[in-house]
Amino acid sequence: MTEFDFAALIKQDREDHRQQPFTGTLLDYLDILKKDARLAMLSHQRMYELLTLPGVETIKTEEHPRLKRIYGNDTIKRYSFFRNNFFGIDKSLMKIVRYFHSASMRGEESRQLLYLVGPVGAGKSSIMEALKQALEMSPHVYILQDCPMREEPLHLIPKHLRPALEQELGVKVEGDLCPICRYRLKTEFDGEFERFPVTTSNFSVRSRKGIGVVPPVDPNNQDTSVLIGSVDISKMDLYPEDDPRVMSLNGAFNVGNRGLVEFIEVFKNDVEYLHAMITATQEKSIPSPGKGSMIYFDGIILAHSNEAEWNKFKSDHTNEAILDRIVKVEVPYCLELDEEVKIYRKILKNSSFNAHIAPHTIEMASMFAILSRLTPSNKVDALTKLKIYNGEEIVEKGTTKKIDIGELREEAQREGMTGISTRFIMKAIDTTLSDSESNCINPVSIMDTLLKATKELAVGEDERKRFIGFLQDTIKKEYHLILEKEITRAFIHGYREQAESLFNNYLDHAEAYVNSTKLKDENTGEELEPDVKFMQSIEEQIGVTGTAARGFRQDVTSYMFTVLRNGGKIDYGSYEPLKEAIEKKLTASVKEISRIITKARVRDKEQDSKYDAMVEEMKRNGYCDHCCNVILKYAANNLWKD
Repeated sequence: MTEFDFAALIKQDREDHRQQPFTGTLLDYLDILKKDARLAMLSHQRMYELLTLPGVETIKTEEHPRLKRIYGNDTIKRYSFFRNNFFGIDKSLMKIVRYFHSASMRGEESRQLLYLVGPVGAGKSSIMEALKQALEMSPHVYILQDCPMREEPLHLIPKHLRPALEQELGVKVEGDLCPICRYRLKTEFDGEFERFPVTTSNFSVRSRKGIGVVPPVDPNNQDTSVLIGSVDISKMDLYPEDDPRVMSLNGAFNVGNRGLVEFIEVFKNDVEYLHAMITATQEKSIPSPGKGSMIYFDGIILAHSNEAEWNKFKSDHTNEAILDRIVKVEVPYCLELDEEVKIYRKILKNSSFNAHIAPHTIEMASMFAILSRLTPSNKVDALTKLKIYNGEEIVEKGTTKKIDIGELREEAQREGMTGISTRFIMKAIDTTLSDSESNCINPVSIMDTLLKATKELAVGEDERKRFIGFLQDTIKKEYHLILEKEITRAFIHGYREQAESLFNNYLDHAEAYVNSTKLKDENTGEELEPDVKFMQSIEEQIGVTGTAARGFRQDVTSYMFTVLRNGGKIDYGSYEPLKEAIEKKLTASVKEISRIITKARVRDKEQDSKYDAMVEEMKRNGYCDHCCNVILKYAANNLWKD
């Protein structure tokens, strides 16, 4: 085995990523802009392009039945940039990108801050991190060399020359030089702005290049220098207070120029501390430290907090100036079961856990999370509501009317803003994985962990009882139905020949019925009428009765002939509705034997053979030896109770 050459790998990587920064003057930069004027884009446009460049999928819901049931006639846009990390919050992500689109065209939203509000663990911070990572991966920008604001070189152009330059280059020059660069232009270059050096720079959180982060500050120790920089006291005896040479422009707004400034848990700060936002948004300028003039600021201001802090902040009418400059986007919890499952699978994929996870384990945990977030409705029970929100088609009992998801949402305007957080569920999964002695977890163990954690949850007693009820009743009953169906289906696999026989028999009778012909008995040669009762016994399994039966039989026979004409092979799984009906028919017939064999402490030879065949089928469906044994023992003790 050859020894791996780490030195060669490092050297090659360094060569691949070696970038000589551009060095030149304003004149050189103008020549570059003439070839590509987009290099002078403002911060919001840069972010919009970073979010949309990987690709945008526009989904017309009428072409996707499940999505139409969830979103109605809305057009949904899904962005490749967010695809692998964010699930179930498509509408929130669309609003965020819409904000950047509007701001990129220099509309009113380019002078507003983007504020995300939502419950803990809904993904606000993760969205912020994604936006910062987008900047870090973006191409470099051209800046004035040694400028603390990393500002756009076009700021050097005097205002009376800007119209001609804008027309020639096809760009719009916005902003003015910072005090430090203005001083340097005058003293170092004698006002000859075309000689001012220009270079390139990237974005970096760690190096504080183009990305400023403002954590919550102690109310008793709020220093605006964190936002706008400070005056260097050591130079105060050399220069007057308004001299640019005493300024240290190292605040979050200075650092975030050309990029973004993030305010973490923004409303934990006193409002006086946030006043710099007012001019930074509407006037696109920030105060300079000391007694200097206002400084132009081109940056995205991002903020986020929980809903309680937002409600407290907006209830104070003295905060109107800031409230008027906010674009609020709610980031609720995910309410789609399939999407919630993807969240935990993503987190587990990024972890070091390698335990086996039995089928339905993550689904049961996800079901608990979503049930806790749903607002109770008089129209449907909680589990039915969950299924409707997941895009399943649910018909009202005793009617053919489908339950309208729009009506359910209308009566629960704030749905998704409360409930069990993603972090709570993930901690329960982590605990179950850590406590597993067999390196395998299953729905029974995860529900037990969730029950223990819920009993210790810091919520009101009524809320706790509701959550415990979901675990001990709603989810448990649903899992029992799923498990019963899974075990009986495993038996059916052992009886596949019976399914095929039932299928072929039905097809013969349906074809004769549709063509108004008779069947010939293979043994006696006797001609027989199609057995309508036999066909009905299968069709009624999926609710096909009365006049609908004839249409169903016609559909089945025409579909099968189409498959055969195209060279395909038909079996009992060829036509999904008929497959479902046959499986339900067989499930009913084997339910009793599956109950007996699963519960039996002692089995005869035939029962042993059928049990072993069922176990093998369950293992093919994702179970390991350990969880299969645990689940079948659980089934024996909890299903089919006499």
